[in-house]
Amino acid sequence: MGFTGRRGKAEIIEAFSKHVSPYKAKFFSMVGIDFVPARREGVWYWDLDGRKLMDCHCNGGVFNLGHRHPEIVKTLVEALDELDIGNHHLISEQRARLAEKLAELMPGDISRTVFGVGGGEAIDFAIKLARGHTGRKKIVYAKGGYHGHTGFALAAGDEKYRKPFEPLAPGFVEVPFGDAEAVEKAVDDDTAAVLFETIPATLGMPLPPEDFYRRVREICDEKGCLMIMDEVQTGLGRTGKMWGIEHYKVVPDVIVTAKGLSGGVYPISATCFKEGLDDFMAENPFIHVSTFGGAELGCVVAEKVLEITSRESFLENVRKTGEALSEILGKLKDEYDFVDEIRQKGLFIGIKMVEEGWGPLLSISCYHSGILAVYANNDTSVMQFLPPLIVGEKEVDYIREKLAGAMEIASQRREMVEFIRKML
Repeated sequence: MGFTGRRGKAEIIEAFSKHVSPYKAKFFSMVGIDFVPARREGVWYWDLDGRKLMDCHCNGGVFNLGHRHPEIVKTLVEALDELDIGNHHLISEQRARLAEKLAELMPGDISRTVFGVGGGEAIDFAIKLARGHTGRKKIVYAKGGYHGHTGFALAAGDEKYRKPFEPLAPGFVEVPFGDAEAVEKAVDDDTAAVLFETIPATLGMPLPPEDFYRRVREICDEKGCLMIMDEVQTGLGRTGKMWGIEHYKVVPDVIVTAKGLSGGVYPISATCFKEGLDDFMAENPFIHVSTFGGAELGCVVAEKVLEITSRESFLENVRKTGEALSEILGKLKDEYDFVDEIRQKGLFIGIKMVEEGWGPLLSISCYHSGILAVYANNDTSVMQFLPPLIVGEKEVDYIREKLAGAMEIASQRREMVEFIRKML
């Protein structure tokens, strides 16, 4: 017996509602989505009824290589013959190899890594690192940004996520994204770090001014604080370069990666940083531990992910496909008056529309047209569009047809925008 289809769709939805989340079940019911994933392969998802969607959500980058990439699956299966999670206290060959590979691929002199399981945990450690190294407390971050739902990461997130759980950790100060003057005013002698997503996905993928990160680097150097870049969604080739920050020609002190590092099959994250920033750990090397962080099975998978995503042919495909989609999206923008702007670096794409609520409407329209994509939760005028990085000409043709169909559906349902805004 397989692992999907053991129950009917209605029975699964009922059990999910009863034992997992009645609120999510109600939300999907309200928007007319009853998709329950079954088979998944490459760029495709099939539900229990055989309905097929191209995955252009990719869980924010988890499925950068598509679903069940043959090289990744083969690596994990072979590793299971020899390895397990490992012991997080002991020296590990697999963690050493992966950290070495990360150091090789990082910009500048970033050469050290601490592993975690998810992006929030990795951001938490980056903030621990900044406070531990500098002895300072303040963290400057972007208003409307998103770094996860764990302790410090949540404190550096949007108010809608923080408010129900206050009081959170003190010392966090928000500034408008892309505003170097605001950063300069906020950073003082008690600032431990400045933390940004290179391009904030949940905020709707606004592209920073070209000189923004150069100025942030200068401010951090002047004040003696760390520059932390959250590359959970922009890293691993998504923008056409290995790391999104490479487009802006600066080297931060810390880079955080997760999601896609898993290959879609084994959760793992990494906080990568310059040598010497962990000096405070000399007194107690076990002051930060993670039972499942850097699990040896996950390390082997992640090493294969890095091997694939760092291939020049792989990155060239991202750039080439990004150019093809840019042309398609530009034409759709000209054709539909509700499309305001296309925000894009490689295959990291935000479709910005004229007002809040259009993002969810276009996402629902994509679903009915054969594409899975989601809206930006902190700016619902934007739909995120993150196709797998393995897409080629055939998939681009599919996107051209289905995205045009989704635009037409959305244009015929304009009256839903007000209802969506009230619902959200």
